[in-house]
Parts: sequence; structure tokens; C-alpha cells
Amino acid sequence: MPNETSVLIGQRCMQLESPSVMSLHQGDCIRLRSNIGLFQVIGIDGDHDRCWVRQWPLEPKGSPVFEVPLHQIHSEARAD
Repeated sequence: MPNETSVLIGQRCMQLESPSVMSLHQGDCIRLRSNIGLFQVIGIDGDHDRCWVRQWPLEPKGSPVFEVPLHQIHSEARAD
């Protein structure tokens, strides 16, 4: 299955032609389908359809980084 996510370095998620196609950038604030709240994208592995995120804003002692499949990113809910 081809990966429909473009991986670029930037500052925000941008919705393209359809909800299933979006550009994801390191540093973006996003929402996950399985959780309420904001998360910051730390890294992206487009070849394996994965990215690493942490809760945003950061907690005082830091926010743990965890891996999520790209399909778990809510394409319609983005933070500007």
C-alpha cells in the first residue's frame, strides 16, 4: 500500500485534496484519533507509516515520547 503522507520539515499540518492526504512536519501540533489533547510531532518515518509524538504543552518534568501509526493522526483536527 503506498504511503499518502508527504514528509517535510516545517511548522504545521496542511490538509491537501482529501482528508486521507496530508503533509506532516516535524514540530507540528496534532490531535490523535484515540486521545483528547494536543501532541507535538518529534519524528516521522514515512517508509513505515509511523511517527513519534509527545504531549503538548510539555509537562514540567518533560513529556514522554511514543510511537503512533500515521493513520492514528486525526487529519481534520490540527492546531494552528
